[in-house]
Amino acid sequence: MKKPIVLIIALAVLASLGWWAMNLNENKGNSNKTELIDFAIKDVSTVDKVIITDSFGNSFEIRKNGDQWTDKDGGCIIQESAEFIIDAFKNIEFKGYLAGTSHEKFTNLMSAQHTKVEIFQDGEWTKTWYLGPASQDHYGQIMLLDSEEYGTSDIPVLMKIKGVNGIIEPRFFADSRKWMCTNIFAIPLGKLSKVDIKFNDEPERSFTVTKDGTNFNVYQQGEKLSNVDTNMILSYLHNYKKIHFDIPNYELSEKQVDSVKNTIPFCEITVTESSKKSTKLKCFRLVTKSQNELDKIDGLAEIHDTSRDRFWCELPNGALVKCQYFVFNPLLMGHIYFPLDIEMLKTHDGILEK
Repeated sequence: MKKPIVLIIALAVLASLGWWAMNLNENKGNSNKTELIDFAIKDVSTVDKVIITDSFGNSFEIRKNGDQWTDKDGGCIIQESAEFIIDAFKNIEFKGYLAGTSHEKFTNLMSAQHTKVEIFQDGEWTKTWYLGPASQDHYGQIMLLDSEEYGTSDIPVLMKIKGVNGIIEPRFFADSRKWMCTNIFAIPLGKLSKVDIKFNDEPERSFTVTKDGTNFNVYQQGEKLSNVDTNMILSYLHNYKKIHFDIPNYELSEKQVDSVKNTIPFCEITVTESSKKSTKLKCFRLVTKSQNELDKIDGLAEIHDTSRDRFWCELPNGALVKCQYFVFNPLLMGHIYFPLDIEMLKTHDGILEK
């Protein structure tokens, strides 16, 4: 009698183990009641594309291009911001489970508002993070994972960055303005060929600097200047090694940006490199009226109250950014470096002194 009983028990145990193994395999592919926590990327060197989409529908894509990160079109982005993202991929870790009673609440909350981060490794999608609200102590983030390996989790969990007491979401933003490189010119002297500064409202201030091999010339309104110190020309051209704008446009609406661009720029800067690449900037006076006052008018050309500290600049890609006179005056004030005809120059709004 003992042998049949032992056999029955053994068969029952085997059946139970088989049922458990079958359910384990099913749950691996179907994560409907699973809390996935494998957010980390083990080898971040394989990450070559990241797409960030926020709850407002904004989307921004960064790509690995050699040792640098760029936008999807190969344009310059702030490298530190990309490095913060890669650091999160590497050092994210499990913080804790949410109380069962809160699952439905946070799942519904995240379905309505979240930041989506799609991660690609060696050209293939591998994981997507969904970032919800911060944890109650603000030392972590409520998140969901969609993984090529394990499927999609429907139950959010708490995650944190190893060694960091703070939330994760601020590292991931889809506003393209926050990714913009602020550098406009970073041209070494040896790569400069020609600089043309054109003042539309004061043409007598316009000048051109040309470089042909070891020969340098300066022209004022088409007339070649004599007795120009070559060292002063070199000092002037060295200014183009590091020129940055101040901040992107966070103030003007699309309509107001078009209005600014439709006015005549007070200055146009055209820089030509030895490779024949040409960069042109258009500089516009910055109106000092308040936002409410701007909204009441149709077109900014009618307003003449302008800032003495900053101006708008249209970049070659059409973006309108805010620049400082302090930074650009070494480019605009040629009379500091060259013997321009001072009698021809006029004081304009106190910016240029005789």
